[in-house]
Amino acid sequence: MGELPSPRITPSPQFTRTGVDYAGPIQIRTTKGRGYKSYKGYIAVFVCLTIRAIHTEAVSDMTTEAFIAAFRRFVSRRGHCAHMYSDNGTNFVGAHKILGGEVTSITSKPEVQNALTVQGTQWHFIPPAAPHFGGIWEAGVKSITHHLKRVIGDSTLTFEELTTLLY
Repeated sequence: MGELPSPRITPSPQFTRTGVDYAGPIQIRTTKGRGYKSYKGYIAVFVCLTIRAIHTEAVSDMTTEAFIAAFRRFVSRRGHCAHMYSDNGTNFVGAHKILGGEVTSITSKPEVQNALTVQGTQWHFIPPAAPHFGGIWEAGVKSITHHLKRVIGDSTLTFEELTTLLY
C-alpha cells in the first residue's frame, strides 16, 4: 500500500483541505400537495480530508452557479477552505474559474489591499479518468446515498425539506 497524500496526514483545522463531489440525482418536488411536479436535484458532499468529517448541501441543479451558491453556504458555516479537491466535472472547473476571477478582482482594488489580505481557495483537480484518487469523497457519497435511501424511501421532498433533513 502506498503512502497517504500529505493533505490527509498534515494536521490542520477542520475543512481547511476539503474534497467535494455530487450525490444524486434526487427527485425534489416544486410544491407540497397533490399533483406536484418534480425535478432532479443533487447533494454537494464536502469531505474534510484530515478528519473525514462530512458536510452536505442541497443543490438545485448541476450548473456552476448552483455549485458556487452551495460552496458559499459551506464556507459561511465551516470557515475558509484553503484547498479544495475535486474531479474534473464541468461545474467544478467553471466554479474554479469564476472564484479565481472574483478573488483577483477583489484583491486588485487598492482600498481592499490596504484593509485586509484575502486568501483564495486553491483548487486541485484529480487526474482525468482516475476516480480512485478521490476515494475519500466517493466513500462519503456512498454513505450519504445509502442513509438517505433508508430515511426518505420513495417519498419526494421539497427543497426546504431536503435542506432541513441534510442539516
